[in-house]
This record gives sequence, C-alpha cells and structure tokens, in this order.
Amino acid sequence: MPAQIDAPMWRLRRGKVPGRIIAWALIEGRPLTTRGRWINPLVFALFRAAQILPAPVKAGAPIFIIGTGRSGTTVLGKLFALHRDTVFLNEPKAMWHFAHGGEDIIGSYSRARARMRLGPADAAPAIARRIAQVQAWALAWGRGRRIVDKYPELVFRTGFARALFPQARFIAILRDGVDTCASVTGWSARKGATVGLDRHDWWGRAGRKWQMIVDQIVPEHPDLAPLQPLLRAVTDHRDRAAVEWIVSMREARRAAAEHPDTLAIRYEDLCATPAPVIARMLDHCGLRPDPVMLDYARTILSPARPHGDLDLMPALVAPFIETLAAMGYGHSIGRVRPRAGG
Repeated sequence: MPAQIDAPMWRLRRGKVPGRIIAWALIEGRPLTTRGRWINPLVFALFRAAQILPAPVKAGAPIFIIGTGRSGTTVLGKLFALHRDTVFLNEPKAMWHFAHGGEDIIGSYSRARARMRLGPADAAPAIARRIAQVQAWALAWGRGRRIVDKYPELVFRTGFARALFPQARFIAILRDGVDTCASVTGWSARKGATVGLDRHDWWGRAGRKWQMIVDQIVPEHPDLAPLQPLLRAVTDHRDRAAVEWIVSMREARRAAAEHPDTLAIRYEDLCATPAPVIARMLDHCGLRPDPVMLDYARTILSPARPHGDLDLMPALVAPFIETLAAMGYGHSIGRVRPRAGG
C-alpha cells in the first residue's frame, strides 16, 4: 500500500490512515527516483495556499528523525505514525525546498546550487513560518499535536533546525555500518535509472549528493580529507555508502553528546527490545505512552539480521573500522575487508 501503510497499521489505528495518505499525497512531494512526479506542482501550490489560509491548529515543537538513510529511519517513522498525538512526514523535502531554496541535496526540485550543511546563520523567521504553516495543516488533516519529520540528512543541519524551532527534539538512529552499506547498495541498484544523460539514484541527479559530501563534508574529517581527490572519482556504491555512513554517524554521535535535545538510539536495539527504546524516545520527546504504538512495534519488528561482509577500497578500511568501533559495532570489524584491485 502507499504511504508506508500496512495491514497492522490499518487494524490497530485506522483513524490515522487518512491523515497519513494526505501527507504522502499532498505534502511530502515526489523525489527524483519515484513515480508520480507530475503532482509536485500541485504540492507547491498547496504550500503557497497554506501561507495564506489560517490552519485550524498551530504547529507545536517538531520531532526530527536524523541519521543516514537505510538505517531504520522509515520504520521508526512508521511507529510514530501510529502514536495518537503525532503526524508522520516521510522526508518532506519538497516542504524544506519551498522554505529554503538552497537545500535540495538530491536535485529533486531544483538544479540550483545547494549545501549539505546549514547552520543558525541560514535560519530566518520567514523560513520557520513557511514550514510551520505547512506543518499546521498536516496536523489538522492528521488529527495530531506534534509533527514527526524524518529527514536523515538533517543530521548535518541540526543547528539550522534548532534555530528555526528552538523547542524541537531530535532522534538520531544508528545502525551497523556494514548492514547500512549493503542496504544502500541494494536500494540504488533497484531504484536507480538513467534519464537522458543523467543517472538518478541514491546519490542524486548525476551524483550531486555524492559530490556535496566529498566537497563539503569530507574535508572536516582528518582521516578522510587526504582522500578527497581519490573520492571525487569513486563510483562504487559500497565505497560511497561507507563514506556517507562514517560522516553521518560521527555527526549523530556528536549531536547526541553535545545537545540534550538529541537522543541517539540503535536500530538493532529497537528491533530486539522495542518497549524500553520506545519508552526512552517518548519521554525524550515529551509524549505520553501509547500502548497501540507499542503493539504495532511488536507486530512489525523482529531482531535485525546481519548482511554479509563488506569489501571496500583499501584506503577506506581504517576510517570505517575506527567508526564501527567508536559507535559500538566492534563485533562487525571482521566483516570489513579491503577489496582486491582497489
């Protein structure tokens, strides 16, 4: 079914389904690698209308799910979609692009220059108002009090989001890097397509996202910065995914260590023992316990099964292993091997 709706969701809390469908159809937008992109002009027209028409409710402090893609962000968002007080938006990047024209990493809505990292200096009251107006209508349609916005790359923009919404809460989800890289590689093989002269895949239009990571984020890491000239020419999805995982997980760990508004959880813990992890998340976000959310988690989650080994270009093995150990995934170090021939 569309909008990440499944049979248990319908059975346990079907009253949340219409709002979820509206969010998927009219707010989230259709990114580069999806069908139905013809609807995007209507989505942006509705955003403009939302700035004029007063919503029947006001947007409260949003909750942001951050980290890196293919690390459990979607399943975490689905859990929040069942909570009685929240409305889940699954990567509403159209809304963010509407509010800030230089943030489109993938190139779904613009070919204009963009930046991976945005900070407090990039925030402005007008941007916050644009987003809050759209969020307010999403809350009205979804019958909720708090927006849960899943946007993994926002991990590089927590200062920006915090300046826009000072009462926001962040949940950074972590996952074993070997399994994350395998999932990214598989996704891009399934969803990637060549359109005209451009390749559209995990790395954006013609590798746009990858080049931003290499040019804008890699120089911030002493062990990766010397590899920058080599990384610019990398095309192997495994190597690209490894770099994205390294920089994203380091960013998530730093955010959780430095800011009380950010809680880090592990995907593997959520799958194996959902009750205590969900209790921590709800307490962190100031949300009341919801037995239906917990029942849904127990229905759809099971202990995460590891993927196979990961073969990387030799120069990336040491930074990847160091990050695995620092993130508490030392048990997977033996699954990482230098790839023969580079």
